[in-house]
Amino acid sequence: MTLTDTQLDRYARHIILREIGGAGQAKLLASHVAIIGAGGIGSSAIQYLAAAGVGKLTIIDDDAVALSNLQRQVIFTAADIGRLKVEAAKETIARLTPDVTVIPVNQRISAQNAQNLLAGADAILDGCDNFETRLAVSDAATQLKIPLISAAVGQFEGQLAVYRGWEADKPCYRCLVGNDPGRADMSCADQGVVGALTGIIGSMAALETIRALVPFGEDSAGKLVIADLMSLRFRTLTLPKDTGCPACGR
Repeated sequence: MTLTDTQLDRYARHIILREIGGAGQAKLLASHVAIIGAGGIGSSAIQYLAAAGVGKLTIIDDDAVALSNLQRQVIFTAADIGRLKVEAAKETIARLTPDVTVIPVNQRISAQNAQNLLAGADAILDGCDNFETRLAVSDAATQLKIPLISAAVGQFEGQLAVYRGWEADKPCYRCLVGNDPGRADMSCADQGVVGALTGIIGSMAALETIRALVPFGEDSAGKLVIADLMSLRFRTLTLPKDTGCPACGR
């Protein structure tokens, strides 16, 4: 892909980074990322991935914008209340850049449709708040051999991890949480969340997605970052692969 003069100017700060450069930016423009959830995490991640020039974004969400979303879902405005999140997000990205194609999918992702919805993506970013959905996305990502960037927030704490469970030494999401989709979900509506935290974790998830597309620095797969904003502390844990995992174990 040859970058246009406008693209050379728009992405100049990426291009001068030797870890990305013109070839890396061209790769971003040719990449496809599937995003699960256009909520607090997804809202921030969508903006930064679009601004970075990721050429195709499939946004999967079955919800509509509500007034209570605006405290943290900064991709929306009061004028969007009542609209489908995926359609409102598509319009926001269209105003931001002409380089990005947004595929809005107003559908709930499940174990039955996950592989069909995610096939063809180069990376998957999961920012949903539903445990059963996360497991379905993880299983599909492992089967399709697509890197999964998984992010979650609650109150003043955030978590971020990258999974490539099909690799012999790398875990999948099931290795971390087990196999119990019946466990109770705790959403932001149930426990609250400070809005800026979703922006921090969403931006970090966008960064890890870019790293998955154009590798730089240390490999993040198999590491879990825990952000504790009460004490402004970040911890990084190494996650072992569960050899008995039904999704990725041997």
